Formats: sequence, C-alpha cells, structure tokens
Amino acid sequence: MDVVNICGASKTYSGKRAVDDLRMTVPQGAIYGFVGRNGAGKSTAMKMIAGLASPDDGGVEVFGRPVNARAGARQSGGIVQRVGVLIENPGVLPNMSAMDNMMALALALGVPKPRKACADLLSQVGLSDTGRKRAKGFSLGMKQRLGLAMALLGGPDLLLLDEPLNGLDPEAARDMRNYLVQLNRTRGITIVISSHVLDQLERMCTHYGVIANGRMVRQMTAEQVQHECGESLRVRTADPSRTLALLEDASLGDGVRFAAEPDGSIVVSGGFDPARVSALLHQTGQEVLELSMQSRDMEEYFVALMEGGR
Repeated sequence: MDVVNICGASKTYSGKRAVDDLRMTVPQGAIYGFVGRNGAGKSTAMKMIAGLASPDDGGVEVFGRPVNARAGARQSGGIVQRVGVLIENPGVLPNMSAMDNMMALALALGVPKPRKACADLLSQVGLSDTGRKRAKGFSLGMKQRLGLAMALLGGPDLLLLDEPLNGLDPEAARDMRNYLVQLNRTRGITIVISSHVLDQLERMCTHYGVIANGRMVRQMTAEQVQHECGESLRVRTADPSRTLALLEDASLGDGVRFAAEPDGSIVVSGGFDPARVSALLHQTGQEVLELSMQSRDMEEYFVALMEGGR
C-alpha cells in the first residue's frame, strides 16, 4: 500500500509554478529521501501532503483518501491527525519553554496524559533538561529537535520532515538519524525527509525521489541507487565499435550493461567480472588503451539526475 500518492499535481505562486505535474508515491513503512535543489518544489509538495496547501490541478491522496486543504481536517476524513509535520521553520512560540510549547499543542490535539507524553518526547529528542528556558534562546539545532518532538505528538503514522538536520552538529545529526530509523523500525512510521546532507540520507533511506523544477525526475529504491552507484569498468580500445559489439555478444553475466561514452570509451556496469572482460579483449586481439575500475559518488549521481531535470 502507498501511504502517499500525488497524481499530476501542479501549484502556482505569483505566476511561478512551484510544482508541475508532480507524480510521487511513498510506500507504507518507507523512509523516503526527497532530494532536490532549493526551490525545486520539495516544501510545496510536503505542504500539499500535509493538507497545508491545495494543488491547482491534479490530486493528493494520503492513506488512500484525498487531501483537501480548503475543506479542512474533518472533511479530509481525519487524515491530518495521522500526519506529523516539520516543514521549513518549526512552529515554536518563542516566549514559551519547550514543555509549554509541547503542552499547548498536546492540549489542542487532545493527547491523552499530555504532560507525560510531552516529557517522554522531549527526553527522546534530548531536550529534557531545558527547564524554563524560553525557546527564543534555543539554538537552531534545539529548535529543530523541539519541532520534531511536536511533530510526533499524537502518534502520527506519517512524518514529513523538511531539512530536519539543519543546524545540527555531526553528533546530534547522527543521534537524530538513529532516532528516526528507530521510529520507523519499531513503530512502523512512514517518513518523508528532505535534506541536502546526502550522506545522512544514504544511511537511513529505503526509497528516494529526485525533483527538479517542480517535476519528479525519478523515484527508486535504495538498492537501485546502490546498484547504479556501484563499481564499473572503463574500457578504451583502438576500435571501440568492434569492442562494443564483442562485449555485447559475449555472455558476461545477467544484468551486465554497456554504455558507449562520447570520448570513445565503453563503461561496463552490473554484475560483471573484470577478469573475464580483460580475457575476452585479449583473446579477440583488441588493442587496449585503458582498462580501469571506477565508482560513482552518490552525490554526483543525484546532481546528475537533478541537472537532467532542467
């Protein structure tokens, strides 16, 4: 079952399309890494999922039901209560403490045993010792953690997090990442998370979506990303056309792919054996100019996808 299904949604602000015919699916139980440049449309897409904005065209479904920001929470079948949101800046009241911010929201949501629920969440995000300190004196990282705690009030089934690692030092970012993975594994919460820190996403995401100029460029699983960013073999010979034909005709294994590059080289990827490729070239008398292993960086891979969406 897909928790989120956006079908051909478009949204225009002041004559500029923030999202354009966006199509996005998030499977239940996934940690979905939402990747894109600033202004690509990530926040707008998340707002539509959360019921904070309505598309001009197309539709948005969450838990199999349509979301309508104009209709309000009741008309949307209670979906909004099942979604925890931290988009852009945390909605923190600056003159109130962390506990008072949590209690105000808990009472508005009708959370059972609100004080205990708030105290437990503040402890889980590392803010149990802030006492009466006002939120306006919090660092950016502390505000992010408070925003996450507030998003978790009421026990949501879907969590939307827009750049939650902003302002966190490496240790705090690691703790946040581990906490989100734990929530996903132990409570089955589906998480959609955007971040520019791709190495952090790599450590937790099960699925990815790459957006550029308001359009989804590609959606894939973590396994597909690892496969496409895995090792490859660059082959350059005196007769690239003949070499490519020989490689394609040879039985080098299931899933082995060949790509001819503009410089005349051939990139072999998939489940290939470098020794078999080398032996084939030698046996067929190919004049080898280069035979080198290479790996593709994940950041480079995503940047290439985003640029392809221009």
